[in-house]
Amino acid sequence: MGIPSDGQSVFVWRKSSASADAGNCVEVACANSSVLVRDSYDQSGTMLEFTPTLWRSFVRQIRADQNTSS
Repeated sequence: MGIPSDGQSVFVWRKSSASADAGNCVEVACANSSVLVRDSYDQSGTMLEFTPTLWRSFVRQIRADQNTSS
């Protein structure tokens, strides 16, 4: 995938505006044909890599679960 050694220099990381300032959330970035996810508290730590299709499926499921638990 070609992630730079510092894991962040070429990516634009986004954090949800609904996340608290406590730092216990994730950040997401697009990289070539992947979606990267990292811990916002440990930005130099491990990143997860998803295909765009798998990421969209994950987000749809989260939204569906939120709508049914209201």
